[in-house]
Amino acid sequence: MRNKIFSAIKPFLKSLFIFGLIFTLVLGNASTALAARSGGRMGGGSFRAPSSRTYSAPSGGYRAPVGGGYGYGYGGGFGFPFLLPFFGFGGGFGGLFSILIFIAIANFLVRSFRSIGQSEENQSLGYTNPKVSVGRVQVGLLAQARSLQTELNELARTANTDSATGRAQVLQESTLALLRHPEYWVYGSATSQQTTMETAEAKFNQFSLAERSKFTEETLWNYAGKLRQSDLKDTASDSRGELVKTEAPGEYIIVTIITGVEGKLDLPTINSSDDLRQALRQIGGISSDRLLAVEVLWTPQAEGDTLTSDDLLAEYPDLKLV
Repeated sequence: MRNKIFSAIKPFLKSLFIFGLIFTLVLGNASTALAARSGGRMGGGSFRAPSSRTYSAPSGGYRAPVGGGYGYGYGGGFGFPFLLPFFGFGGGFGGLFSILIFIAIANFLVRSFRSIGQSEENQSLGYTNPKVSVGRVQVGLLAQARSLQTELNELARTANTDSATGRAQVLQESTLALLRHPEYWVYGSATSQQTTMETAEAKFNQFSLAERSKFTEETLWNYAGKLRQSDLKDTASDSRGELVKTEAPGEYIIVTIITGVEGKLDLPTINSSDDLRQALRQIGGISSDRLLAVEVLWTPQAEGDTLTSDDLLAEYPDLKLV
């Protein structure tokens, strides 16, 4: 009986084994292709609120007279009987203390009004916790746009990312390079969120880490004035240290621009190439005095590396056809 059952299911076991073998080989090739994904990164900046203005009270002030009354005996303590009427007698004793108490109360009221006025002024100018916008624009281009890849690599090697002017130049040159190659645009997306200075850095880092986690390694890195360049690890290199090309043809290049900006930044929803062009112009036109932080990421970065359509669909689901 057992032999009959085994003979009946034997063809199914063979089919299952063959299917499992094919599935393993497919996943193995896919992981090899994904292991050769290099990335470039450049930018820098920080989220720091402008220092609020402080008020310095002028030195000096009103000094109380030393003598508070006229002579001794009854009626010698003329002062402020409406404050402390029971000090009105006693050789000037009431006049001195009434004046001191009046000065203390007046000083307290003046300081309170000044503090309230300064707080309202700071809030109206946005000094307390100014509004900040965090934006992200992504562009998917055909792999034929190798000249764009070369431009970004050269910019990353030479840019000064340790100054506000240098970071603004990184933003402008990156968006300009993308605007010069509209014939290679295939996909695009844009998003922006207005938040406070306290939470803007967390949102910026969230965007950054989400993109950087898609790279196997950052092979070209220029961030906050520090430049670093390396080859991919041995898993994707041959014995000479050169990148091994995967069998799947490279089809796309993905460029991501993330910005932190003082004030409001409204990026359009991407449904066409015109929307993408408008988003790139908006984000590229941010002035250096408003730009708090910028990060430009692109993949693949290393020569010979690939990004297939399967990789793009799996890792960049928010991209839309333009």
